[in-house]
Amino acid sequence: MALPRSKYAFLTLPRYSMIALSNAVEPLRMANIITGKTVYQWSIVSLEGQPTPASNGLELSPTVPLEQLGTVDILFVCGGVNVQEAVSPKVVAALRRLAERRIPLGALCTGGYALAKAGLLDKYRATIHWENLSALREEFPRIQLSDQLFSIDRDRFTCSGGVAPLDLMLHLVEAKLGARVSQLISEQFIVERVRSDRDRQYVPLRAQIGVSHESLIRVAQLMEENIEKPLSLDQIAAATGLSRRQIERLFKRHLNCVPKRYYLQLRLRRARELLLQTSMPIIDITTACGFQSPPHFSRCYRAQFGCPPSAERQAHQSKPAVAGAENVTSVA
Repeated sequence: MALPRSKYAFLTLPRYSMIALSNAVEPLRMANIITGKTVYQWSIVSLEGQPTPASNGLELSPTVPLEQLGTVDILFVCGGVNVQEAVSPKVVAALRRLAERRIPLGALCTGGYALAKAGLLDKYRATIHWENLSALREEFPRIQLSDQLFSIDRDRFTCSGGVAPLDLMLHLVEAKLGARVSQLISEQFIVERVRSDRDRQYVPLRAQIGVSHESLIRVAQLMEENIEKPLSLDQIAAATGLSRRQIERLFKRHLNCVPKRYYLQLRLRRARELLLQTSMPIIDITTACGFQSPPHFSRCYRAQFGCPPSAERQAHQSKPAVAGAENVTSVA
């Protein structure tokens, strides 16, 4: 049975991120090659049809006018540098017209700002590049923003920048063509692990709290450097010249958590990387990440990620193919 083609469009804003757009388009191209069929079509779009310079100065051709686009399955807004300046009243009006036509809308990198400015993310779950998270939360409190790599909520598809669009597209490919096709694409692109919307984009601590809190940054760096043998709070205090009470106040005020919890989350994030990206035995991961025993590690992991480490590794290693993947052909 032939699958209907999926048509995606990418609206390029001035100084958009080329790496984000490339990571969105290339999985679609590879899906067509792997299946031997044109299951995806895509268009690069601008308001007037002129190629838009990316943040690296390059332009893509062909670029078509938005008004000539026709019906698409999803239109993604591609943002990048100085996105506030790039979102003109014309862009906002155009996006609102698309929403009135019930066209599903998405955003890559900072493109989510354009959807937010047009009021098209209100009461939606969404994400954006970590550099813009705080500002967007302040300006648009009706959006349910998270630090996920990507977020899909009804007819809105948003993701962070860099390589995060690759993860979003692999998720969409899997939903349409099955896990086998998604896995073959990731192998072609030398991607060790297909990440899901449960994965978080890494937000540097300096971006969360600002550069003026050097004491807190020193404490966090010390924790990151001592994962296998976690330090006690007294040891951290002695090494940084702070008191226990000072450290606790810093974490409460700026990160809204206690130091012990932050340290545990660091170790669990490292453990998950080892679990899904290496073949290390779970008992070795337990030791490498400073947990007392496999049962202790399993309890903490389940509380953080919703399933025990053994189950997540097994699910990652043996994702079943689903309908639509039976026509996979070799790329070679």
